[in-house]
Amino acid sequence: MKMKQQPRKNQNISIVTLVMTAVWLLAISSGQCDETPAIKIGAASKVINNRIGSWVQGAGVPRKATVQRDDLEANGLYLSDGKTQILIVSCDLVGLNSGHAKIIREAMGEATGIPPRNILITCTHTHGGPSLIKTNYLMPIDIAYVEQLQTWLVELAKDAVQSAQPGKIGWGKGKAQIGYNRRLCWADGTHTMHGNSSRKDFAGLEGPDDPQHLAIFAKDSKGKLIAVLHHNTTHPTIFYAAGVYSADFPGEARKILRKEFGEIPVLYLNGAQGDINIANMLERRKESKEEQLERIASMTADETLRLYKNITYHERPVLGHLHKDLKVKVRLPKPERLVEARKVLKRIDAGEKIRGMKMIMAFGAVHLQKVYGENPVDILPIHTIRIGDVALVSQPCELYCQFGLDIKHRSPALITAVVGLADGYGGYCPTIYGILGGGYSGRPIYWTRLESHAGYKMVESAGRMLNGLWQDNSGESTTNIDRK
Repeated sequence: MKMKQQPRKNQNISIVTLVMTAVWLLAISSGQCDETPAIKIGAASKVINNRIGSWVQGAGVPRKATVQRDDLEANGLYLSDGKTQILIVSCDLVGLNSGHAKIIREAMGEATGIPPRNILITCTHTHGGPSLIKTNYLMPIDIAYVEQLQTWLVELAKDAVQSAQPGKIGWGKGKAQIGYNRRLCWADGTHTMHGNSSRKDFAGLEGPDDPQHLAIFAKDSKGKLIAVLHHNTTHPTIFYAAGVYSADFPGEARKILRKEFGEIPVLYLNGAQGDINIANMLERRKESKEEQLERIASMTADETLRLYKNITYHERPVLGHLHKDLKVKVRLPKPERLVEARKVLKRIDAGEKIRGMKMIMAFGAVHLQKVYGENPVDILPIHTIRIGDVALVSQPCELYCQFGLDIKHRSPALITAVVGLADGYGGYCPTIYGILGGGYSGRPIYWTRLESHAGYKMVESAGRMLNGLWQDNSGESTTNIDRK
């Protein structure tokens, strides 16, 4: 008995279904059905050296540069998925005033088409760069350098965007202990920045440290490495007050990585390092500046190289960005303190050689009153960036380490790094313990001006934005959210 032949119409439907299924399977295998857009990556570097004979950044020591030990650089990483553009720039500088940072990023945005608030200018906080933050009574901000820096960074931004190409990106998290808490508590309830922990009245360290190490690697579509970004937490002050221009250990680590990878852009982002320093307060180490530089740079670069060996790369990582301008109050000095501070400055004007902490605290109080006395309010830009499984939270302060850890605890991301000295300069941001204990970064001066709850407000803002960013897989950039 012969089987009945199926109608030709059903045969046509079957053929169409088979063809559509084959196309669908092919699309899946090639990634075409992935809703996440493919990423484009660009990178660029610029040497940003200053003139020998110009001031070197230093709060208590007015000194001009006599030597350029190594190049200061700006290194940039540009990412775009067709909807969201992000440009992260790392500069070998102590920091940038918020007004200067705004002008520069707007010029960079105009030259490239990147929304200016999607451009993050971060600083490594080397104290071997030009005078850019007004922390010394005798040293002006180097405005000529700021203007030249704008030209360099506009060129860098254009180079990074023009070099953008389809690529892939990978990340890894490790550990490198390059920083230790530097706030010491004493039996009488006072706290100091640095000190001799062998004293009988030493009562312990004020806060924690954070040895987490993050490394991000960007490759082109053929597998060639085109940029490295790494992050850790400490104060690069090896050449503080030495009259030397140097990128400090981030620059030396960059040299080590370039020996391995070639002359590619290498970004170093610093963490919540307000109370963190290279020196271990509990176990002092005797070493020269060059020995310390080599040791810390090697630890930093070696961990990045170790992570590189086991990286999984992604061509379509979720890319997202949110930011908020957080409004906070400013603490002002007491009237009687201002009277005494002005007397100290008059003595300096008269030729008396008052330096160090006495000059710092006197000038810091007077300058704080001058800038914020009539309107004691500051604006802190907080950014959250998603790159696949990695969250970058940036803020403009020398944030105390505990706040960085608190942000990580509330983050939904697999890896979270808190980036300081980004999008301007908000000064030190201590914990309540830091304010209660007093001393440097506890008492209100121009660069330790923020209200006692500022850091806690940053943690709350970052937590809300991070969780919002991870819930929104579209990766679209939303700005100025949650203004309440």
